Amino acid sequence: MNDTPAPPAPALVSSARGLTYDIAIIGGGAAGLSTAASILKRKPGITVVIVEPSGSHFYQPGWTLVGGGVFKQSQTRRSEKKLIPAGADWVQAAASGFDPDGRIVHLSNGSSLRYSILIVATGIMLDWDAIEGLPEALGRNGVTSNYRYDLAPYTWQMVQTLGRGNAVFTQPPMPIKCAGAPQKAMYLACDAWRKRGIADNINVSFHTATPGLFGVKDYVPALMEYIERYRIDLQLKSNLVAVDGPRQVATFSNVGADGVTTKSEVEFAMLHAVPPQRAPDVIRNSPLAGADGFVAVDPATLRHVKYDDIFALGDVAGTSNAKTAAAVRKQAPIVAVNALAALEGRPMVADYDGYGACPLTVERGKIVLAEFAYGGKLAPSLPKWVLDGRRPTHLAWLLKEYVMPLLYWDGMLKGRELMVEPRPLCGKS
Repeated sequence: MNDTPAPPAPALVSSARGLTYDIAIIGGGAAGLSTAASILKRKPGITVVIVEPSGSHFYQPGWTLVGGGVFKQSQTRRSEKKLIPAGADWVQAAASGFDPDGRIVHLSNGSSLRYSILIVATGIMLDWDAIEGLPEALGRNGVTSNYRYDLAPYTWQMVQTLGRGNAVFTQPPMPIKCAGAPQKAMYLACDAWRKRGIADNINVSFHTATPGLFGVKDYVPALMEYIERYRIDLQLKSNLVAVDGPRQVATFSNVGADGVTTKSEVEFAMLHAVPPQRAPDVIRNSPLAGADGFVAVDPATLRHVKYDDIFALGDVAGTSNAKTAAAVRKQAPIVAVNALAALEGRPMVADYDGYGACPLTVERGKIVLAEFAYGGKLAPSLPKWVLDGRRPTHLAWLLKEYVMPLLYWDGMLKGRELMVEPRPLCGKS
């Protein structure tokens, strides 16, 4: 018989004025929840608070499959309260300011809290307003985006109802979360149109502000095969700058081979738009930010370069890895053990190699599973004879549709670290 008492249930703290915690985590998304769970699994007795304003938690990697008619919208949303790890408090507010010298976080509800260790996991800001006319165009006249929970079903609606015309897909400048998501939406749409026998009636174009189709060259050949198969007009260095929804016209800023920038207008029947993305204002305008606006951390330990009691992970961390849920799954246990080491006054004990993954849904039933670390170095999780991520495979699709959601909800968010145990720090303190 196990006489160990059960940990306390998650507590919703309505006011944090004057409260002090061993560890304060700003952000209750994938990064914040996973790190909190990993910390409490290792040291149940410490005090941990999660600061998160939203009452809902979203499995954002699933929105591509919602937009492709594979997942239902409801499969990607759960109650935040039910996901808070036992033993942690939850303050349902946002951070409004940071005083790292005083170890104080100011909150949107007028309260403040103190900490011994701070972990920043606020995520990234989607700047819809940066594209003229886009906010008011979304959700009508064929303008959609899988980057929003409420719009992903409209993407699938457009794919199902579109019979002819121009289908335009866009990607903004880096950094963005899940850099493959803009083209994933396109491939799934093209596959659906091909299966309906109407692909010849739809002119598909992909306008990306980047100089190449994908940032890791080993995966480009397989993706280019699908660009050619679906007869997609690939436009590099072409950035969406304005949308006229009623007229169904998109305006692009294009950089030519001679370096000269011009503008062009493209009519559309369907437009899948992805907004520029940046660090949240509360981070950009704080002492935590580096020159790029993101939290300035050591890329290996994920510890702040100036404040030894501050860490960051996920999309808000100023590192060069891909901003994906797979990166968070690898980062969370590393931040957990390093934060606990810092709390106890010990040197850092683990480092991060920059791992990230992007399952590129090139057709329904097949995926190019891109896995890579810092510098674009390939970092496959499985042997090549089991799964070669450089080629489209059905096995990778099964992982995306069935295994990865389970790993997310029942694995990483609960501090279970299958295949992501922290590796020892390599000669660094």
